[in-house]
Amino acid sequence: MKIETSQLLQQLTAQVKSHMQYAELLEKQSQESLNARLTPDSWSVLECIEHLNRYGKFYLPEIEKRINASHSGPEPQFKSGLLGNHFAESMLPKAKLNRMKTFKNMNPIHSKLDRNVLLTFINQQNKLLTLLADAEKVSLNKTKTSISISNLIKLKLGDTFRFLIYHNERHIQQAQRVLQTTGL
Repeated sequence: MKIETSQLLQQLTAQVKSHMQYAELLEKQSQESLNARLTPDSWSVLECIEHLNRYGKFYLPEIEKRINASHSGPEPQFKSGLLGNHFAESMLPKAKLNRMKTFKNMNPIHSKLDRNVLLTFINQQNKLLTLLADAEKVSLNKTKTSISISNLIKLKLGDTFRFLIYHNERHIQQAQRVLQTTGL
């Protein structure tokens, strides 16, 4: 995938703002509806958001550290890496949902959760907006980040943003389905 850097950052920023708006709407829902689940083994709305918070807890400091340490200036185009593009694209929601196994430490099922999950998510999205703005000053191609499953694998900063934000989109849509289906 090849795209103008400014266009990519604008698209990702718009997505993050949309995710924040959805979380703000969720704050108006009852505790009962936020904790309802479709089946005993499926996630509630709050569990979907908590899952995202757990990923944000790793990726936001990692991205910030790499942006601050970067000595490479911005480039007009971003060209996705092979592995980074695969990871990012695999996160995009599809018509027929491709289920994925979640790592145990990232799985919030049956956690006792309250509205603070939403506040944490909104704060993380604000931080993500700041990082996207900061990324305008560095190379999305040459700046590399570690990933949550291995410090040995590094992705281009642009791919890391795509992965994280597409992953958020995937679970925001999951939360929307839960809320619509439970109808509480």
